Amino acid sequence: MQPELWSYRADAYDVNQSLDIAGYHVEATDGKIGSVDEATYEVGESYIVVDTGPWIFGKKVLLPAGTVTRIDPQERRVHVSRTKEEIKNAPEFDEANFKEPVYRNTVGDYYGRFPYGGSGTY
Repeated sequence: MQPELWSYRADAYDVNQSLDIAGYHVEATDGKIGSVDEATYEVGESYIVVDTGPWIFGKKVLLPAGTVTRIDPQERRVHVSRTKEEIKNAPEFDEANFKEPVYRNTVGDYYGRFPYGGSGTY
């Protein structure tokens, strides 16, 4: 598993603030995709679960924390470095196994194929 993909970027938010981003709106590079249903903050193992609502028929998606480019507490928004299409084509969310290493490796392999936000590197 790629630890950098599963860790929040240092410039995504003020690390001195304690944040609970559940309920925040999530913005892909090309528009809103849903809201944060769950978020974790363990170094090297962090992710957000996004409830996409009607956008992709009420499904949830798992996004590694490394895809988060910015968290805006005032606007209650999380910005991610993926397009709607990339997120839509991600491995199907597995409610029963999303915390398991095998599933997380599959998701990490998928998202790891795309350049990271901004500079194209991490």
